[in-house]
Amino acid sequence: MNIFCSGIGGIGLSAYAAYQKASGHTVSGSDRAESDLTKALQKEGITVSLKQDGSAVPLDTELFVYTLALPSDHPERLQAAKLKIPQKTYFEALGDLVRESGKPLIAVCGTHGKSSTTAMAAKVFIDVGRDPSVILGTKTKDLQGRNFRKGGGSEWIAEACEYHRSFLHLSPTIILLTNADGDHFDAFKDLTDYQKAFQEFIAKLPKDGILITHCSDSGLQGIIQFARERGVKVIDADAFPLPALSIPGHHMQSNAQLVLALADVLGIPHAENALKGYAGSWRRTEVKGETKEGVLVIDDYGHHPAEVRATLQGLRERYPERRILCVFQPHTHDRTIKLYSDFLSAFSDSDIVILSDVYDARPQSDAEKVDMPKFVSDSAKGSKVEVVQGGSLDNTLKILQTMLHKNDLVLTMGAGDIGRIADALL
Repeated sequence: MNIFCSGIGGIGLSAYAAYQKASGHTVSGSDRAESDLTKALQKEGITVSLKQDGSAVPLDTELFVYTLALPSDHPERLQAAKLKIPQKTYFEALGDLVRESGKPLIAVCGTHGKSSTTAMAAKVFIDVGRDPSVILGTKTKDLQGRNFRKGGGSEWIAEACEYHRSFLHLSPTIILLTNADGDHFDAFKDLTDYQKAFQEFIAKLPKDGILITHCSDSGLQGIIQFARERGVKVIDADAFPLPALSIPGHHMQSNAQLVLALADVLGIPHAENALKGYAGSWRRTEVKGETKEGVLVIDDYGHHPAEVRATLQGLRERYPERRILCVFQPHTHDRTIKLYSDFLSAFSDSDIVILSDVYDARPQSDAEKVDMPKFVSDSAKGSKVEVVQGGSLDNTLKILQTMLHKNDLVLTMGAGDIGRIADALL
């Protein structure tokens, strides 16, 4: 089949594209900018165009798969319609791919921790030779630095995103639910609507389906009750020990508990040993290296206040002797405004915070703009730390470089392109 992927540089769609290429299909695609992901796809033999005016869509395309960020009037979608090519969102296409394989799907969902939990589960399965197929929202050493795996075993493991209820296109047999704190309020009316989406996902489980989650989490009680009322078997991950990991943070151990519970359900041995060897993944508290001056540089994808708080807590515990400079790039005006009060106290385990300009990923859903000077001032009061306005990434880097001392720890954090600063330091 000839497949064209529009927005192929996205972390999910790039995994789908690479998987289909590895399956023998002809795959090409486009994105608005070159990235490490697009370069990796090109090495796999996938043609990637940086023109998105419709001209890159081959005339013989049989399936057009696009990211949700692509509006209906985008030139490539209009071109696909003109050529009468079937169009599917990434998750529609992924759901079809898994169902057509005939293999059961283990889906990992939740507000935070999806990628790490999926990566941990993949490692446990790989270590015992179960040879799973994997679609992941990050890259990991256990997948040879990739975000996908084409396995010959009898299971799929995939990260399932709730944004715009995308995960409802999947048909899971087991669901791992990390938490449901609330996010993406450009796509959900409120927290109730957000958590209802997870209930709808659980409703897709078959009669013998299983939900694995943290039953002590107060924010999950309504979802757990819904699952039990439907007759879904609920496994409490909190009944399992917090395993020893090589990466910092209680939140990572909580993710690993879900994987221990999964291994127990499926009778997979030596899961704790496999988890102990989990080396982390791309942009998930990823140690990038140390500068010649002795500054430790860590990069993280966290962009929700709960993620910021948990990551900084973990680093403070692991590196008590280091001064922590958190360089945070807010991700979308809408998220920052709707979770504003939660952000203000999230930085308290750092010593200095530099807030860069907002990464404007979805300008069409950002009705208001963040008042950055106020955000800086309010965060300083709420977190009781020094907070500096950085402006552009180039200017943020310049400010950061004037502040660095030997043995400092720099954490670059956000879902945008803030990782450029970590790379520049090294």
